[in-house]
Amino acid sequence: MFDLSGQVALVTGASRGIGAAAARSLAKYGAKVVLAARSSADIEQIADDIRKNGGDAAAVTCDVADYGDMEKAVQFALDTFGDISILVNNAGVIEPISRIETSDPEAWGQVIDINVKGVYHGIRAVAPHMLEKSAGTIVNISSGAAVGALEGWSQYCSSKAAALSLTRCADKEFGDKGLRVVGLSPGTVATQMQVDIKASGINPVSQLDPAVHIPSEWVGEAICWLCTDAGDAYRGVDCSLRDEDVRKAAGLIQ
Repeated sequence: MFDLSGQVALVTGASRGIGAAAARSLAKYGAKVVLAARSSADIEQIADDIRKNGGDAAAVTCDVADYGDMEKAVQFALDTFGDISILVNNAGVIEPISRIETSDPEAWGQVIDINVKGVYHGIRAVAPHMLEKSAGTIVNISSGAAVGALEGWSQYCSSKAAALSLTRCADKEFGDKGLRVVGLSPGTVATQMQVDIKASGINPVSQLDPAVHIPSEWVGEAICWLCTDAGDAYRGVDCSLRDEDVRKAAGLIQ
């Protein structure tokens, strides 16, 4: 069990998958949670479920590709719960999966807007508040794609590599000022993204048996674990959830 009572968490991309699981886990361990996503009806429903189960949660519509939206989400957290101590930069997309020579330049750029600018926008928006109190945890959801190359995933691999670089840069700038900035590389997770990857038929990941994907709830638990002192070991780097020692330390397996 992790004690996150008294903390306020903002989770982007919280309408489904990893984001929704993270919000539920954070609330379970006592954090007050703000769910942010473009799908307002979905996050309102999840926030309502959390409240019905005794947690504190609120929802705010937010497009992380728009810095103004991200600023408003942070201010909403401050106005609603009086603080923000955890940011989970989870919002991310992989579509459209395509080889470079047939890719749509505009769609390729939209992935960068969400997966790279979205992470930067989140860090930029929360940093002044966290620096003012010399405390806070930022978890950037990464991927093995950050350090690898896969056919059809040029937009995703490039964006995750950039997000890892942002984790490193933010740790360099904030690490000695009380902020913990970590990355989490979950591996393959049973979410809609894996359904889309399977349907593409491109590269070996699309050929994986769905049974090998971990549940999104595992990632939610690992995020909570990284928000404790255990996260200090992963400042400025990606923590891999493929590592059995990490899974054991986070309480996911015996």
